[in-house]
Amino acid sequence: MNLTRAEAIDRSAVLDVQSYDVTLDLTRSEATFASTTTVTFSATEGSSSFIDAITAAVHTVTLNGVVLDPAQVSDGVRIQLPNLAAHNVLTVEADALFMNTGEGLHRFVDPVDGEVYLYSQFEVPDSRRMFAVFEQPDQKATFTFHVTAPSHWDVISNSPTPSPVPAGGDNGEGKSTWHFEPTARISSYVTALVAGPYESVRGELTSSDGRTIPLGVFARKSLMQYMDAENVFELTRQGFEFFEAQFGTPYPFAKYDQLFVPEFNAGAMENAGAVTFLESYVFRSKVPDAMVERRAITILHELAHMWFGDLVTMRWWNDLWLNESFAEFMSTLAAAENTKYVDSWTTFSSLEKSWAYRQDQLPSTHPIKAEITDLEDVLVNFDGITYAKGASVLRQLVAWVGQEQFMAGVRSYFAKHAWGNTELTDLMVELEKASGRDLADWSEKWLETAGVNAFAPELSVDDDGVITSFAILQTAVAEHPTLRPHRAAVGFYDPAADGPDAGKLVRTHRVELDVDGARTDVPELVGLARPALILVNDDDLAYAKIRLDEVSLATATAHLKDFRDSLPRTLVSASAWDAARDGETPARAYVGLVLANIAYETDSTVITVLLRQLATALQFYVAPEYRQAVSVEAADTLWTLASGAAAGSDAQLQFLKAFALHAQTAAQLDTVASVFDRSAALDGLDIDQDLRWELLTSLVAGGRLDAAGIDAELAADNTQTGQLAAAAARAAIPTPAAKAATWAAVVVRGEMPNAAQRAAITGFMRVWDTALIEPYVGKYFGEIRRVWAEKSHEISSTIVTGLFPSLLVSQETLAATDAFLAELGEETPALRRLVVESRDGVVRALKAQAADK
Repeated sequence: MNLTRAEAIDRSAVLDVQSYDVTLDLTRSEATFASTTTVTFSATEGSSSFIDAITAAVHTVTLNGVVLDPAQVSDGVRIQLPNLAAHNVLTVEADALFMNTGEGLHRFVDPVDGEVYLYSQFEVPDSRRMFAVFEQPDQKATFTFHVTAPSHWDVISNSPTPSPVPAGGDNGEGKSTWHFEPTARISSYVTALVAGPYESVRGELTSSDGRTIPLGVFARKSLMQYMDAENVFELTRQGFEFFEAQFGTPYPFAKYDQLFVPEFNAGAMENAGAVTFLESYVFRSKVPDAMVERRAITILHELAHMWFGDLVTMRWWNDLWLNESFAEFMSTLAAAENTKYVDSWTTFSSLEKSWAYRQDQLPSTHPIKAEITDLEDVLVNFDGITYAKGASVLRQLVAWVGQEQFMAGVRSYFAKHAWGNTELTDLMVELEKASGRDLADWSEKWLETAGVNAFAPELSVDDDGVITSFAILQTAVAEHPTLRPHRAAVGFYDPAADGPDAGKLVRTHRVELDVDGARTDVPELVGLARPALILVNDDDLAYAKIRLDEVSLATATAHLKDFRDSLPRTLVSASAWDAARDGETPARAYVGLVLANIAYETDSTVITVLLRQLATALQFYVAPEYRQAVSVEAADTLWTLASGAAAGSDAQLQFLKAFALHAQTAAQLDTVASVFDRSAALDGLDIDQDLRWELLTSLVAGGRLDAAGIDAELAADNTQTGQLAAAAARAAIPTPAAKAATWAAVVVRGEMPNAAQRAAITGFMRVWDTALIEPYVGKYFGEIRRVWAEKSHEISSTIVTGLFPSLLVSQETLAATDAFLAELGEETPALRRLVVESRDGVVRALKAQAADK
């Protein structure tokens, strides 16, 4: 099922696709659907090639009027095409499989009303699961879909939905056929089909070229009551306004639908004119403001893809980073400059950059412009380098060349390459013209090398506290020694003496400069009084970890809560987290820093990230001899914070959720139980259904509730969300029998749909007594090669990463991992990478624990 880059290059050398005409009948059975594809393409006369088609059965293959024997030319994954003509017409009639893995054409039955919902997910290589296709991004074509489905369904694709026609014929009662207009010339991975009794809210906007663009927001019938369509429309209009102005190109498609679909594997997918989102973005209960902002950023991210990715598309997947990084950067920029999320760069720094730094310090780190030799390579490269580091580096580039010059180059790029395929050099040419900068050295150092640099200040001060010398020192790790050019700022912070900010740490001076090499002198700061705190990556322009000088560190430790602005506070917190992760400072010190200051944090996403990092520190980085006491104290503090937070506030909700996650003593579980049964209450906080599931799972993991309690809660919430929560809770029951049952369902039988599998794995690993999962170390390493070989990528990779024995931080875990890797060799590089990354977590935890002694 793998396609190599070499094969793709060879195929593009001999053929060029013009159009697809695809007929689908979705009414045949619960397992398969009929798929007939007619492809028109040109080729080098006399050459041979193949078309991709993952099928249950191939019935006929007709090439230029000649009927080929399916048994001879099809293996269920590819269909061989011999002796091609200069102009070719190929028709393939096949049965294709409905999926329950979130790949291809996914089929879901809503437990609330028994209705069937379908959606497609084709990135990277899965349009071939729905129709026969030359599955590579540089083979753009037009696509015409004809879809037969139950008449009461809605059917959505890339083109506007036409009026359905009664199917007629034998067994045609209750069926209709939708005949869509041909699409523009696009890549197959951004084609789409979403079908089922979805409900919708409609709107419209006027594009910059005067066209009326129809808008739609879709969700399942049982969820539509919770859909805040007006918020989605507002963000969409703001995004259209910003992107059309910045890109100088009107929206390229005829309509824009946004569909929230069940059991989705990712955050969203940029299908041209028919974007799909995961249903977690439909909020049926109160969620942290961080989740609402994340939805906003995702909406803008996918909209940016309509230009960068769909209108202009990478030639091959080694430029995947540019698609995703560009959309990530532009979504944050749009949020900051044209929506209410004016502090979105704080969110970016806290969430995205922390992801990037973490990924970039793994043994598997790679250059942003990765070498992608085949589809398995790209599937494991949807990572923090591709998204977050790439976006951080683009922000660095924008700071270096200037935002207007950057956008001028982007406008030229879209004008020149609309509806085509490009490589990185095509964009760099336009940016060089617009900015006047030679970007060859920048591109080589930033895009073709791996690793993260670190900044630290070096300064001297006279007896009067005046700075006599100042420099920024840049370092790199030995494995990735490249020192890069940065555009960076240095900020000075002091307590305000009076006014509304009295006592707050405010910026009193800032200088922006180019940083390059191991040492960069900053003469502009000589002669100034030394401030209370110096920040060497102020405004977070550079992609670099930062360290504080001794005086600044003391100020930060004592006064982290006193920063007036969220971004510098976040940067200082991130520096403390890096130091704890790197084993430079004790993890217990970081835990104390978070718990002493988080009540004063005002940014919801920063609170979310700090609580995640707190959990990681408690679980992995605190030395084993202190862990129990520190964890118990942390949970008690979180309850105090929840009790003292403003009634109904975002912080109150987040602190309560974190308390439930960490509650383990009898007294703490008593408190969870009292909130769960409403015998105790927090002012202003509604214990809604989703929060009940979190509290229940805390009680289950603590041994207070069993399967009967889970079943009782599910009876009151027999929805998809309830079923997933129940699956996680059952897997969290702290008994050997419960763990064995989960292992058998997920790994041995492997019959669970993707979303249920993820939930069960989460519950399986939620243990207070790690002895419950110790028997599965050998089983894990004994099974994952089989799982990798037999299961789809989404299912197998979730098992490999989710069930790795990361909670067992020990030399024994490392030895078992190393023995497996030695046996595996280089046989399956993608599997090896996932295991190596998990191993690194254990190595890092051991180092951090040693520093916490």
